[in-house]
Amino acid sequence: MSDVLERLRAEADGSGGSRRYAELLAADPDALAASLTSAGLPLWARELAAYRLGLAGDRRAFEPLVLLLNHRDPPRCAAAAEALAVLGDPRTARAAAALATNELRTAYALQPVRLLAALRAPESAPALIRTLSRLLAPNDPYWRVALACVEGLGALADPASREVLARAQAHPRLAVAATEALRALPRTA
Repeated sequence: MSDVLERLRAEADGSGGSRRYAELLAADPDALAASLTSAGLPLWARELAAYRLGLAGDRRAFEPLVLLLNHRDPPRCAAAAEALAVLGDPRTARAAAALATNELRTAYALQPVRLLAALRAPESAPALIRTLSRLLAPNDPYWRVALACVEGLGALADPASREVLARAQAHPRLAVAATEALRALPRTA
């Protein structure tokens, strides 16, 4: 949390928003929610408001956090994933699964994949299996996303992932993690 707040403070300071940062840091949930819909608010301020609301379990943060989860900036995605995991909104797993499986957004799928593994929702394993299956194509550039899928499937230990994890063993960057994930699966009879 302190890393996120420090990053946002630095962004605020760099744009002359130090006073606004302090106001949002001290704001109550209603003021934070109102700031999410106010015009002209910089991205760092929207992120701060959504992040604080998410950590407080306020579901008004859900949509802004999902938008941030799909952002091109990895630290924003990671902060959104952290807040969404705490938020506990039942829509989170579906949103993360949609982002993780979107072929046009694979470059930004790392945090949605990690969030799915952390949520352990019914949507988690199927989405990770689908994403990993697609990423096992030769020369696919998104091996970090594939590795996160492998690690997530190992954590979930879903028997349905056996086949895709076995295929992942053939990929040099995934082989060790895939072998470990396969060991985590329940033994078949």
